[in-house]
Amino acid sequence: MSEDDIGWEVDSDDESSAIAELIGRQIKFWREAAGLRAVEFGERMGYGENLVHKVERGARIPRPEFLDRADEVLGAKGHLRALKPDVEKLRYPKKVRDLARVEQQAVELCTYNNSVIHGLLQTEEYATAEVRNRQPPFPEAEVERRVAGRMARQGIVNDTSGLPVFGFVQCESTLRRSNGGRMVMRRQLEHLLEVGQLRNVSIQVLPLDCEENAGLGGSLSVFKLKGGSSLGHLETQLISRVITDPRELQILDMRYGMIRAQALTPRASQDFIEKVRGQT
Repeated sequence: MSEDDIGWEVDSDDESSAIAELIGRQIKFWREAAGLRAVEFGERMGYGENLVHKVERGARIPRPEFLDRADEVLGAKGHLRALKPDVEKLRYPKKVRDLARVEQQAVELCTYNNSVIHGLLQTEEYATAEVRNRQPPFPEAEVERRVAGRMARQGIVNDTSGLPVFGFVQCESTLRRSNGGRMVMRRQLEHLLEVGQLRNVSIQVLPLDCEENAGLGGSLSVFKLKGGSSLGHLETQLISRVITDPRELQILDMRYGMIRAQALTPRASQDFIEKVRGQT
């Protein structure tokens, strides 16, 4: 089997490396307790010795099913299987985990996007097409990992509790850019119409023919957190930056307010999205 089948690589600057090393030490402990050499354990698991060593030293995060099989092969009596919740937490890239933590703390999320549909609004096939567009391209396992992380974040987009409140503004260009092809975009637009019906979700469109556009500087997000504090987030080529400086937050908040005022109303935006869907 390939390295992609056994799990995911650990970034050297990622705090998850400490947990990956702990999991690796546990696997090695139970392997040695079972009296197996790495090559013998690998043969029983269906992996090469090199991959076993990578997991044991914390260089790769094993998949949950790897722990299930290892627990059985090594007679670990559930000790390795019990590590699966830790593996699930590490499954997604650090940036995704950090964003998810902030989103879960937010009572209001205000965002403007002018390149793609916001990640919390994407269908799985749209997200897959976006991630696959990246150059240089990700390995297929990393594409899968990033898309899974994005889909997992979307659990907070519901109106069960009424919070957080979401204010999405999308540039018209994101509705017309054929990411993934015509049918992928058509289903994505249908998904926007559906999510826009939630009581705590507002989706607005900033038309391309709008003469005033405060969003020319690029996409932005402002998170209003419990307790009254705020965070900003900017993402460009190779850079993902969290904004905490009060003066910069004030500028982002002001800029978002102008963008939202320049955009179509939520009801007019629904009609606009419906029109674009009909043309797609």
